[in-house]
Amino acid sequence: MRSTNFFLLTLVAAALAFAIAVLAHNDYLFFAGYVVLQFIVLATAWNILGGYCGYVNFGTAGFFAIGAYAAIALHKLAASPDRYLSGGLALLKPLFPLSIPTLVGIGGLIAGIVGLGMGYLTLRLRGVFFSIATLAMAVVLQTLITNWDFVGGSRGAYIIRPDHIAIGGLKLPYIQYLTLIMLLLTVVALSIARAIERSRLGFAFASIRDDELAAEAAGVPTLRIKLIATTLSGALMGMAGAPFPYYIGYVEPAGAFGLAYAVNAIAMPMIGGTTSWSGPLIGAILLGSLQQIVTVTISSAANLLIVGVLLVMFVIIAPKGIVGFAYDRLARR
Repeated sequence: MRSTNFFLLTLVAAALAFAIAVLAHNDYLFFAGYVVLQFIVLATAWNILGGYCGYVNFGTAGFFAIGAYAAIALHKLAASPDRYLSGGLALLKPLFPLSIPTLVGIGGLIAGIVGLGMGYLTLRLRGVFFSIATLAMAVVLQTLITNWDFVGGSRGAYIIRPDHIAIGGLKLPYIQYLTLIMLLLTVVALSIARAIERSRLGFAFASIRDDELAAEAAGVPTLRIKLIATTLSGALMGMAGAPFPYYIGYVEPAGAFGLAYAVNAIAMPMIGGTTSWSGPLIGAILLGSLQQIVTVTISSAANLLIVGVLLVMFVIIAPKGIVGFAYDRLARR
């Protein structure tokens, strides 16, 4: 199937899922669905670098928070343009307030630039040393945000949003609007991942994952390829984080840089399978849905425990994830 056809088919499936949720008349489907979709994007973004290239990134929360705090900063500019946009910057006033899709694009752009910079500084490291460097990057970013008063610093920042938004002649509840945006972002992320997997770039990623020294000896520009991976991965993570302040209403550094984002972004592709675009999708739906059920029935405090238990189980039973396990079973027949 061509990438264009895959995109259109995924778009139709997303539209159908959204229509079914609207007809169900249950707002919780949108609150829970937003979280699951958010994790699909994060898991897919992580897999571009961690699964396709084999470079494990522990800094997912940092890129996610970049998108969230970019949205907060621009929201604050829009709230008081006369105070912050003076002199030459006054020409930007007609652009505010920015729409959520615009914030998603800006958050992705900033996170992609940070991903490029991080990759240039750290991709000469390999294995655990690279992973530790990405974790250190997230800690540095959290320290900067905690001490940046413009976006609330350690106090956090509130986002006041309307209950409804008008799109053309249609008036949507804001949570449905945010879920629709995240649904479209999920379609884009999956389409990018699948297109990469079946392209020359995907083969270059796989050669780096299998044997980077051999790939470099064969003429693959490994550093350039890895920089592309870190930029794409970081941009998608930042795009996933941009709508987050409007979803939750209050953001503080400990929440935006939470351990759950880093752990889930790694666990979901590993459970689903890291060598295919479908692996992160399956893992995110399975683990994200289970976490939402546990949050309602037991406690959200048990979410990371569930991630740990499932991750250990799949490492023992199906080390290649659900997709790899299925392929192996079919190959034996």
